[in-house]
Amino acid sequence: MAKAKHEHTEQTVVIIKPDGVFRALVGEITMRFEKAGLKLVACKMVHVDADLVGKHYRDDEDYLRSVGEKSLENYKKYGFDPGEHLGTKDPVEIGRIVRGWNIEFLSSGPVVVQLWEAPHAIEIVRKIVGFTFPQVATPGTIRGDFSMDSPFLSNTLKRPVKNLIHASGDKKEAELEKKLWFREEEIHSYKRVDEDLIYG
Repeated sequence: MAKAKHEHTEQTVVIIKPDGVFRALVGEITMRFEKAGLKLVACKMVHVDADLVGKHYRDDEDYLRSVGEKSLENYKKYGFDPGEHLGTKDPVEIGRIVRGWNIEFLSSGPVVVQLWEAPHAIEIVRKIVGFTFPQVATPGTIRGDFSMDSPFLSNTLKRPVKNLIHASGDKKEAELEKKLWFREEEIHSYKRVDEDLIYG
């Protein structure tokens, strides 16, 4: 692949989840990134198995604890007992339960996996996508405009938050996800006709 032209050029992974595909939002979501000036350098629709998704949602204790602690906060906020509902109050165990829901959902239907490139691509994509929980995502973001799900609903129904889309959280995560989801020959280098106007 050609060397990045701009000093701060990054690549970031976006996954349009089964709920985004089933609701025919692939074009709308893709258009928002393109209109912002991001360059699509790889894209494919795949129906992946639980093994690959399990590598995406890593069985990492720090990650599991973080997910579990967020769930505990929401149980507390709405006055529900996680021990009664999930059988445990341990954040790592709750994180493992949520990870299982995520794996099951992401492998339940086709997803569209994209690789976007631009200066500061990771930060820009996450801004366009919006906060993880659609219930509190800002209007104008993808999640704020097209979903209203919440961790309260998802936890009580024992399923993941249906938030349409995944976007890499930082440079390390983006690099790991790029290697997981794309082969080098699937990634393309080209110049958008408006690139100099946007970046120059």
